[in-house]
Amino acid sequence: MSNEFKTSPQKRNWSDTEAGNRLPEYANDDNEGFGPFDIVRTKSAPADRLRKWRQAALVLNASRRFRYTLDLKKEEERKHLIDKIRMHAQVIRAAVLFQVAGQGLNVPEASKLPSSPTRIGDFGICSEELVSISREHDVSLLQQNGGVTELARKLKSNLEKGVPGDETDLIKRKRAFGSNTYPRKKGRSFWRFLLEACRDTTLIILMVAAAASLALGIKTEGIKEGWYDGGSISLAVLIVIIFTAVSDYKQSLQFQNLNEEKQNIQMEVIRSGRRIKVSIFEIVVGDVVPLKIGDQVPADGLVISGHSISIDESSMTGESKIVHKDSTRAPFLMSGCKVADGYGTMLVTSVGINTEWGLLMASISEDNGEETPLQVRLNGVATFIGLVGLAVAVVVLVVLVVRFFTGHTTDPDGRVQFTAGKTKVGDAIDGFIKIFTVAVTIVVVAVPEGLPLAVTLTLAYSMRKMMADKALVRRLSACETMGSATTICSDKTGTLTLNQMTVVEAYACGKKIDPPDNKSLLAPTVLSLLIEGVAQNTTGNVFVPKESGAPEVSGSPTEKAILLWGANLGMDFEAVRSDSIIIHAFPFNSEKKRGGVALKLSESEVHVHWKGAAEIVLASCTSYIDENDRRVQMDADKLSFFNKAIEDMASRSLRCVAIAYRLYETEKLPTSDEELDNWQLPEGDLILLAIVGIKDPCRSGVRDAVQLCSNAGVKVRMVTGDNLQTARAIALECGILQSNADATEPNLIEGKTFRNLTETKRLEVADKISVMGRSSPSDKLLLVQALRKRGHVVAVTGDGTNDAPALHEADIGLAMGIQGTEVAKESSDIIILDDNFASVVKVVRWGRSVYANIQKFIQFQLTVNVAALIINVVSAVSSGNVPLNAVQLLWVNLIMDTLGALALATEPPTDHLMCRNPVGRREPLITNIMWRNLLIQALYQVTVLLVLNFRGRSILNLEHDTSDHAFRVNNTLIFNAFVLCQIFNEFNARKPEEINVWKGVTKNLLFMGIVGLEVVLQVIIIFFLGKFTSTVRLSWKLWLVSVGIGFISWPLAIVGKLIPVHRGVSVNC
Repeated sequence: MSNEFKTSPQKRNWSDTEAGNRLPEYANDDNEGFGPFDIVRTKSAPADRLRKWRQAALVLNASRRFRYTLDLKKEEERKHLIDKIRMHAQVIRAAVLFQVAGQGLNVPEASKLPSSPTRIGDFGICSEELVSISREHDVSLLQQNGGVTELARKLKSNLEKGVPGDETDLIKRKRAFGSNTYPRKKGRSFWRFLLEACRDTTLIILMVAAAASLALGIKTEGIKEGWYDGGSISLAVLIVIIFTAVSDYKQSLQFQNLNEEKQNIQMEVIRSGRRIKVSIFEIVVGDVVPLKIGDQVPADGLVISGHSISIDESSMTGESKIVHKDSTRAPFLMSGCKVADGYGTMLVTSVGINTEWGLLMASISEDNGEETPLQVRLNGVATFIGLVGLAVAVVVLVVLVVRFFTGHTTDPDGRVQFTAGKTKVGDAIDGFIKIFTVAVTIVVVAVPEGLPLAVTLTLAYSMRKMMADKALVRRLSACETMGSATTICSDKTGTLTLNQMTVVEAYACGKKIDPPDNKSLLAPTVLSLLIEGVAQNTTGNVFVPKESGAPEVSGSPTEKAILLWGANLGMDFEAVRSDSIIIHAFPFNSEKKRGGVALKLSESEVHVHWKGAAEIVLASCTSYIDENDRRVQMDADKLSFFNKAIEDMASRSLRCVAIAYRLYETEKLPTSDEELDNWQLPEGDLILLAIVGIKDPCRSGVRDAVQLCSNAGVKVRMVTGDNLQTARAIALECGILQSNADATEPNLIEGKTFRNLTETKRLEVADKISVMGRSSPSDKLLLVQALRKRGHVVAVTGDGTNDAPALHEADIGLAMGIQGTEVAKESSDIIILDDNFASVVKVVRWGRSVYANIQKFIQFQLTVNVAALIINVVSAVSSGNVPLNAVQLLWVNLIMDTLGALALATEPPTDHLMCRNPVGRREPLITNIMWRNLLIQALYQVTVLLVLNFRGRSILNLEHDTSDHAFRVNNTLIFNAFVLCQIFNEFNARKPEEINVWKGVTKNLLFMGIVGLEVVLQVIIIFFLGKFTSTVRLSWKLWLVSVGIGFISWPLAIVGKLIPVHRGVSVNC
């Protein structure tokens, strides 16, 4: 059972100078910051850097603060578990190999069968037997069951047409062999979030203080009146906990749904002879699955047939070597592995939990969190603000305690609250608890625990909305990093173009064939060979329904276009494929730009067919077949004619593909399987059969999208494997190149030219490149490395397996959802579900929205922080009393943290975001504009409320009231005005730079709902909950005063925005 490493044709290219894979190592200074919170790129950040910022953060509730960050301990445990399962798989395999080596393959194997196999339904084999074959890679047991062909018969499957695929048949198979799913770990329940919300250190202290106050109050005043102080704090804390838990639980549900979407891979299967796409979870035992380079093996199975199939089993074995597979010596395929090279078909034998991959996935948690750069930075901001708040709270505590115990604190009637030797111990303790409670509450308000979590909130909201915009976010950090992108390196085919290809021009027999499917203009030999090459040298398929109808063509868009052209020329796909046997294949890859097959015909002839980039295949042709069916040497004039045809088609944005063949001597064919595996198909001395021009129109709206990027300061670069002239024509059509004058080097460059530059020159040229044609994936990687070295934040699109290194290297890797391989998708950060460039631009817009929303929330929260702290500190130091008590501050904290984040962090993106340059990743979070707005509002609030605090009784004409009532009315007005100021200021925070802060507000129903809820709750508090909040009902006049104080923040914001400040980020439209 030979399973050793073989060099696949794909891998052999890595030493090919034409493919250009010698890559320099650029220094990576992403994470060389100045402090623990200065991590600009969390993608692949080392664990010690992540651990460092966690240790430096000031945190009140670690389980909540770090919920959506990478759990470093769990990550270690996860790696150990994976290693253990991999080791288990390897031990079983080694034992089987040892047994086979010791006993030979022909030993009786009856003992290997399960003692009492349980067969469900009318299948000829049971699930246990299949698991035994596939999991242990048991060739002898497979042979005992008659090999792949007999096994398919037992599973009631056809190796060519697959399973029937009707609903009844699929249900039977799932009942007998299980479904391709595995037990998922349940998400956290609401009660778990409630428990985590209770773990906030300050809330625990407040609850203890409330309990003490409750006990003292009941003891001194009786249960009827004595429970209010302690009970009100307890109730306020409980409300904060419930609001926090509900908000966090809703977020977790959103992430859960997105995780399920990420795992729902679409696979191609053959059912009833027709190729259809189904979810990987819908694959059943007996399914015939076509595999090609970049695919994920969806279940355990056996190779039916294939060419140069090489599998990357590192996901299961942990070893990064490529393993060659074939239908005889090494037919076993493991679920979860990737196709590194080649193509073929497999028979599914085990699914779901019956596979090693299923066991692995069921054993590990699906999502272990991930921090984003913005989250880390906000933890730094929260730590700084928290330390300031902590210091303020200590000052307030010390001042109030000293004043209280030295007899300088008086009640509203002017009586001293503490007199040494006279005041009861219970009253003294009660007084101290009230002071201590206020100080702790100041810490609750001052430490912005919700600030880093606001990132998660806005990301969860954005990710859900981005799904509607055809973008699936795989990594949280990519969502916000996209907002800082300075350049997008985009593919051409399918991204800038429609990916709806048709052959519109053809050259054969030394002339132009017009129309391209007019077979009467083709010599008989050329027609026969063309049909043979088109049908056999493809990974696509043509299905002709039994009932009359158009043929159904599947495959890549290029393959589909050529197969449809072949069908129009009279090709009978099934008949042609049965006339010859593929003895070896070199699958098409984007490095060599061509693919070929060697065919053995019934009359023992061997034909080698090649298909690929027109100028590359043409360069290998030494002759062609003319219209008289004669082979003619390719002279200089004819070569010039064909090259001119290629240039002409390319200049009209057609993709040019050449089809050629040659005869090969039968006696030179490799005789052993090992020689055949390593046989290089002859590439020279080819006979040209045809050159076709394939039209792939530009997407509508792509020019506008490119212009939008340009306005936003994001440079779009096209990186394509197509001919330089084709790339140039499409770039002009899309607006990437403005005119023919721009279409010169280095704006327009060939991959080979860029590759051959020195490293220094490459760095110099990279910035100027707008279009790179005939590029290989390694050229794309070189460009990404050079641009990042120049300080760019780079987004890259990719669809092929070989694009994986560039997608991983880029700051944001964008894989294509339709044409992208699973390997590309797994290396990406975001999947563009419709392959459309306009969707890429929407991702940029959403990324900027994340950053902008966080800045809005910071501005709003810091205004509340500054105002609340200053008001309480000044009042405490000067009078020994604070106007905002513990319960009131907890309500303000709820508005500021949970409700404020919900309102401002979920603002939809606006056009204004795409009118300014990207924000640098090291730009300060709090801009000059934010400081201006923040300080103006905070200064206004502090001034007005302190005036009310010290002169309120005279201003409000309350001198004639009792001292206690006047004190309560005044403090209630301060509290009411302060809350209404925050509600009015929420509108200001929506548009930090714009005069019209109400624009689009009615479209954001969540914002309107939250503001409405805050107003209603504030009215309820003032009118009905006075006992709990130490407030009294206000007259309608005082309500007007409160609203007036809040309302003034609007005109004040307008005046403030007229004060010029340095913007930092330039505006372009």
